[in-house]
Amino acid sequence: MFSLNKKTPTNLPLIGVGLRHNHFEDALNTPANIDFIEVHAENFFANGGASHAVLTDISQHYKISLHATSLGLGSALPAPQNQLDQLTNLVERYQPILLSDHACFSWAESENASVHAGDLLPVPFNDESLSIMVRNVERAQMQLGRKILVENLSAYIELPGSTYSEAEFLVKLCHQSGCKLLVDLNNLIVNAINQPLTTLTSEQIDSESTIDVLAHAKHWLDKIPAELVGEIHLAGCTPVGSEQLMIDDHGQPVSDDVWHLYHYALQKFGPIATLIEWDENLPTWQVLIAEADKAKSIAINVFSAEYEKSDSKKTLEVVHNDS
Repeated sequence: MFSLNKKTPTNLPLIGVGLRHNHFEDALNTPANIDFIEVHAENFFANGGASHAVLTDISQHYKISLHATSLGLGSALPAPQNQLDQLTNLVERYQPILLSDHACFSWAESENASVHAGDLLPVPFNDESLSIMVRNVERAQMQLGRKILVENLSAYIELPGSTYSEAEFLVKLCHQSGCKLLVDLNNLIVNAINQPLTTLTSEQIDSESTIDVLAHAKHWLDKIPAELVGEIHLAGCTPVGSEQLMIDDHGQPVSDDVWHLYHYALQKFGPIATLIEWDENLPTWQVLIAEADKAKSIAINVFSAEYEKSDSKKTLEVVHNDS
């Protein structure tokens, strides 16, 4: 896909994989050339147990990233304090290098009790939603004592009432709350593929559904300042037929579209920490690590080219000064 006949640079991004239960033993017994592992925070909210014992052992070999799904940062009803306390305890215990959640709605009140939707639901991109999310992010960051990364969502409906694009909304969120972004490239591809089905009527789909998926995703990335990006997620999902919604199931290898978008993102944002996600139809540990190796190969290609360009520029400057 990309030429690798270049010098290996030293400024490569950290590359990690999402760790699921099936791979606990492999992570301990089969060392891999990765920089960190990510776990879903809520799986470790219990105070003790075998899972903590394993994660403690794994943390001796790899840096830890915590990826949460329970804060519901876009919810008008804030997450219960107990939820935030459990995440805080986990952060203090493992000192993760990265900490993230999603730009979504998930908490509501039912019969005088806080209820989690069990899903990551979209919000309209307007000032009201922005105010709510800024408040929730600031609350989380104040208690956690650190900045969090907020991930863009794969959404299957387009809510009415938006006055900003998703990218514009997330940039404003960062500027107002001090958080950074976790940019999920597969979510961008999924949303681009699904856009005709979520924005057009059935009568319009046949004549207007053609979209340049990569161009659409690159346009989204172009709206994000590089200094606001703290992590990149890569994933694959199950292909679907035309006029079917693509579901972000994280059940396949990273797609060619996502790999190409990753190359573009590294050129734009620099050596940003990168994670391979694979949650369904889990492969072997070796196959998962091979996906991380692909990410590293692309990074080598991108940053070797930049190194050679910079080195050539310095050489020309020396020659010019000597003359």
